[in-house]
Amino acid sequence: MSTSAVDYLLSRRSVKFVQAPAPSEQQLEQILQAAMSAPDHGRLRPWRFSLIQGDAIMKLADLSIEATRRAGKPLTDEKEASIRKWLSKVPLLIAIACRIDHSNTRIPEHERMLAVGAAVMNMLNAIHMQGYGAFWSTGLGTYVDEVNEALGFDGLDYRFMGYLAVGTPIEPATAAPERPDFKEFVTEWK
Repeated sequence: MSTSAVDYLLSRRSVKFVQAPAPSEQQLEQILQAAMSAPDHGRLRPWRFSLIQGDAIMKLADLSIEATRRAGKPLTDEKEASIRKWLSKVPLLIAIACRIDHSNTRIPEHERMLAVGAAVMNMLNAIHMQGYGAFWSTGLGTYVDEVNEALGFDGLDYRFMGYLAVGTPIEPATAAPERPDFKEFVTEWK
């Protein structure tokens, strides 16, 4: 029995703890191509992604931890150890940024950021449909300018929005998480 696309959407969950293998090159291309189908007012295509794999992940961890401390943001030794342990197994990080086109004043920044969020949601769904897990994290120096700039996302032209950690779930999948009833969030305007 095959699973319908809607069933996949209803069963998607965030999976923080992943390990190798990551999606193949062909699967990763499909995941990234799924982002291109996101709604995008003005066809600005504001999404930008940077792939971090292999030894580069721990280099990024080192840079981010040190930059966070230099920025005066609190980071306990326990938190650092937790970050390093988590990332030691992650085979792929996808850094996410929103490009701000200063020449276009017609479409506001928040609409561009929503387009990036929609692109990432398409990626998360594609990752899940291929049998992998992913977690959108705004840790690891997301709000530290030095980290953003090291990834090529200068604060004048980009809003850095975090990372997707992608790989094979470490824990076997369980039943779909309990979700609230949509009726709690919907009204009808008359």
